[in-house]
Amino acid sequence: MKKMIESILPESFLSAYHFALAHLAAFRYGHPSRKLLVIAVTGTKGKSSVTEMINAILEEAGYKTAVLNSIRFKIDDESKPNLLRMSMPGRFFIQRFLHTALEAKCTAAILEMTSEGARQHRHRAIDIDALVFTNLAPEHIERHGSFEAYADAKFSIGQQLARAAKNPRIIVANADDKESLRYLTLPVEKRVSFSLSRQEDVQAGERGGHFTFEGEQITVHLPGIFSLENALAAASCAHALGIDAPTIARAVAKIKKIAGRGERIEEGQMFTVVVDYAHTPDSLKALYDAYAHSRKICVLGNTGGGRDTWKRPVMGKIADDYCEEVILTNEDPYDENPRSIVDQMAEGMKRKPEIIMDRREAIREALSRAKASDVVLISGKGTDPCICIANGKKIPWNDAEVVREELRLLKH
Repeated sequence: MKKMIESILPESFLSAYHFALAHLAAFRYGHPSRKLLVIAVTGTKGKSSVTEMINAILEEAGYKTAVLNSIRFKIDDESKPNLLRMSMPGRFFIQRFLHTALEAKCTAAILEMTSEGARQHRHRAIDIDALVFTNLAPEHIERHGSFEAYADAKFSIGQQLARAAKNPRIIVANADDKESLRYLTLPVEKRVSFSLSRQEDVQAGERGGHFTFEGEQITVHLPGIFSLENALAAASCAHALGIDAPTIARAVAKIKKIAGRGERIEEGQMFTVVVDYAHTPDSLKALYDAYAHSRKICVLGNTGGGRDTWKRPVMGKIADDYCEEVILTNEDPYDENPRSIVDQMAEGMKRKPEIIMDRREAIREALSRAKASDVVLISGKGTDPCICIANGKKIPWNDAEVVREELRLLKH
């Protein structure tokens, strides 16, 4: 019903409606963001990981924190998985979340902010102290109409920072992304650019890496160069907030995993298994690059129905180029024919791929083929709690749990 109403109403009316709702929600809950240190993170890739890293650093520095991201909703010591399949839920949800965080005596809130959320004004009436911009790559093009519109939706979060009644307002932007120039011209008190290429002693591998930041070695126990980039984004934000480098280093070193983001699954097996969210070509390349020296068996189901159809053969080609074995499988077909989606991925491949539409069977087959020193990379879902199929139906799902179950069965 909601989708039908939205399809009938003009876009200008819907925009005004969403705008008004955002301010009504903030008023209803007493504008809680005005009384918290609010850190927002936006970009195409790395948002959830950066919010988790910033949270760890703030906790190490003595803050009592709240986190809202694709992975979970956390207020102080209570944490619940995000089962909504929305990185940035509705306006009343967010304002109620911030209000509850205040009641729990939290002093800081770290929020993942998305282009879709911005498109519906969910970022409005949130007073932001600091915004981290990670990067920009083509994504959600059908939804926004063009890459430029997608970029503008992201940037509107920066404009919300500029409107905030906070001082100092801080923008932290990835200088390795050309879109950062736009963010670094925002009229705020503090502008911080970061670039991994400017850091010393940079080293990344399958089990982590390190780099030097403000004279301190930052050790990261997560795979790939992308994990170092995420850690540098978080470190740069924390340092801009006045947290010293030794505190930052201690906090990052304590992070052993982030759910669904390069997450190693251990059940005593002789090979490596990793579950990752990778849903853009750049993210998929970065994941595969992290395991460049290992034989890779890749389960690829990274392209959902009804969106970004352009990337389907691109993702297939990347898997074909990087992986010794590829199994194509289902992700979230929604109302599309799932086999058609997979066939479009296969069009980008030179080799004839193996196709196993049942995602559990695909995972089981990949695990059964793995030998010692192999890496099984299962991408596309991360912590997504369900598989979305036709007519709005959802099948409960968890990649990591399915992998654990299948690994246990392999032992018997």
